[in-house]
Amino acid sequence: MKHEKGERIIAMFEAAKGLMVLIAGFGLLTFLHKNVQKSVEEIILHLHLNPAKHYPRIFIDLAGNITDFQLWMFALFAALYSGLRLLEAYGLWYGLRWAEWMAVITGSIYVPLEIYELFSGGSLIKLATLMINIGIVLFMVFKLKSKKSTM
Repeated sequence: MKHEKGERIIAMFEAAKGLMVLIAGFGLLTFLHKNVQKSVEEIILHLHLNPAKHYPRIFIDLAGNITDFQLWMFALFAALYSGLRLLEAYGLWYGLRWAEWMAVITGSIYVPLEIYELFSGGSLIKLATLMINIGIVLFMVFKLKSKKSTM
């Protein structure tokens, strides 16, 4: 069975996203039974950010109110999301049709949010993210259409 290079690149990209979220989820569990707010304040100071500024302050305030149960829920969500990304990556790697549909659907879900983010305060990173995502969705749609016409 021939596997297209583009599909394998997308599979690696999806696997990388899944692994990053999984690592972040495990990272959240390191904060269990700890003073999360103090840890966040130390991270902010280490990054030479001003804790009195708007965004660092929001992060500090959120950390001050988080519970162990919420940390477990965030970690569980990260594990589920990672499983979905890794499953999609597996299917794309092997050229499975359900994974191609999954890539189109999950990629399309983010496009309106990315457009909103771009217009609420554009940046090169936001534009690149949108363009990559649209490129992936269009590639997968083209792949699905070309498979349909050969069947």
